[in-house]
Amino acid sequence: MEWSALVYVALAAAVVALGLCVENKEYVQAAVEGGRAFGCRPTERRQARNRIAAIGIYCLLTGVSACRIAVGNDYWVYRDNFKLIAQERHVASEFGFNYIVKWLQELFGYDNYLPVFAFFSIITVFFFVKALLDQGSRFAFSLYLLMMGGYYFNSLNSVRYYLALAIALYSMKYVLRGEYGKFLLWILAGAMFHKSILLVVPVYLAARFLAAVRLKKWHYGLGGLFLLSLIFGQQLYREIIFYFYPYYRDSMFDDGQLSYANILKCVGALGLCVLCWRGSLAGKQREDGAGKTFGGRLLARRFYFFLNLFGLVVYCCGSFIPEVSRVGYYMIVSQIFLLPELLGEMSCRWLRRLCTAGVAAAFGAYFVLMLRGMYAVDVRLLPYLNWIFN
Repeated sequence: MEWSALVYVALAAAVVALGLCVENKEYVQAAVEGGRAFGCRPTERRQARNRIAAIGIYCLLTGVSACRIAVGNDYWVYRDNFKLIAQERHVASEFGFNYIVKWLQELFGYDNYLPVFAFFSIITVFFFVKALLDQGSRFAFSLYLLMMGGYYFNSLNSVRYYLALAIALYSMKYVLRGEYGKFLLWILAGAMFHKSILLVVPVYLAARFLAAVRLKKWHYGLGGLFLLSLIFGQQLYREIIFYFYPYYRDSMFDDGQLSYANILKCVGALGLCVLCWRGSLAGKQREDGAGKTFGGRLLARRFYFFLNLFGLVVYCCGSFIPEVSRVGYYMIVSQIFLLPELLGEMSCRWLRRLCTAGVAAAFGAYFVLMLRGMYAVDVRLLPYLNWIFN
């Protein structure tokens, strides 16, 4: 492994170290239930320290992403598409993406692709960091999982998709608050860059509904029917998918393979949920206008739990879906909030330390394996090159 891999290792270490300076546990509750994540309480000093650290993290992540050149297997494909967009020729990408690319090329010049990649890096990293600030009660740990889980590094590839994923992650807080209008507006904004994000509307709303109530028999019945539909209605689902993405039919992405790594992620997360169920996921309901519901951070934990359950179902039963990993990422990316929350609520100190070390080691091992695979032709995230030194 060459020296440029050290850029990614050093970046991960630096941002996680800065993340240790962020103490936003008291602000996350306000962000989830409504209001600003960083209001005037409880102390101005802590608020300022959080902001300075977050800005430092944002600058480091944006700098590595925005300054890259020839990084990613689709880098030059995007560059060719930028030229086609400027020429007003047909490109399969969504209209919002095409409009911004055309505007940036009018501003910076034809085939000046570096500012275009930089622009999308700037906004993608913003949504990732803002989502962590608003929903990550253990910020540094959530940031560690974001980096080790590959979500940031993979955003150097698949520009449109990871922007949509970052917006979906950011929009979760509006679902938890019950501010569905704002949630839909953000998802529609994300759909202007990658329409696959529209999938999260029914998925997140269903997870929110299930998280707020105690499950009854008819919930399990509907879940069973959905599983049966995935097994026996695959052709129908495929026709719906190919209506929106006709170029995926019989393509290299339509391979029907199972994503074992993501299945293991889901199984591990759900296993931890079972271990922590009584203390972290099965609290008391409270009264509100709709009757008895779960609320606050308990609602958030249950919401993330159901998203991971949905993700496991998709990965196990949805291998017929082209690019199934991208579909599942909309659900299992919530692990970066779920796992730190569960570990933080463990009352048994030795068990908490053991599980924390296990989660950290598992994600660290995944990152090492991911680094080794970054030289592959269909990934090409290494060697890392940038326009400043190369």
